[in-house]
Amino acid sequence: MGLRARRRRAAAGLAAGGLLVAGVLVARELSSPVFGLRQGPLAKDPGCARIAGHYPDRLDGDRFDPVTFEGLAVWGHGTVRLRCGLIPPAPTTDPCFAVDGVDWVLREAGSHGGRKLLVTYGRRPAVEVSIADSARRTDTVLSDLSRLVASLPLDDHCVSGG
Repeated sequence: MGLRARRRRAAAGLAAGGLLVAGVLVARELSSPVFGLRQGPLAKDPGCARIAGHYPDRLDGDRFDPVTFEGLAVWGHGTVRLRCGLIPPAPTTDPCFAVDGVDWVLREAGSHGGRKLLVTYGRRPAVEVSIADSARRTDTVLSDLSRLVASLPLDDHCVSGG
């Protein structure tokens, strides 16, 4: 076998190895519990850092999944996703309710892929929580998260459309 043929084989082997590694990395990213989540524009706000230091180890029995992005937290490999650092919502007619002193707006958009989407009202920065319909006890999750975000500054209460 000539030198040129060996080089081609070596190059082909390196290329195949590179594709394998790239495939593993892509598959790992796609299965990440934060895949598709973006940081909020205020994710670097000190309030987000303060609550990040107090994320619960478990929510409704689901374990906290460590993530490396500021303002993002996940439990149960995506069952519950939290994004801190959003612009507070404007007055809305979406349903609004209080849980342990924290006002939450239920986003009615309806296309959340089997998830409930809620955002704090009257707190800066706002916190968005996405809860999979498979979560066992949404009320427990919201109670635990309300205690977590209650330390964010409150400047308004929600307006509900009824």
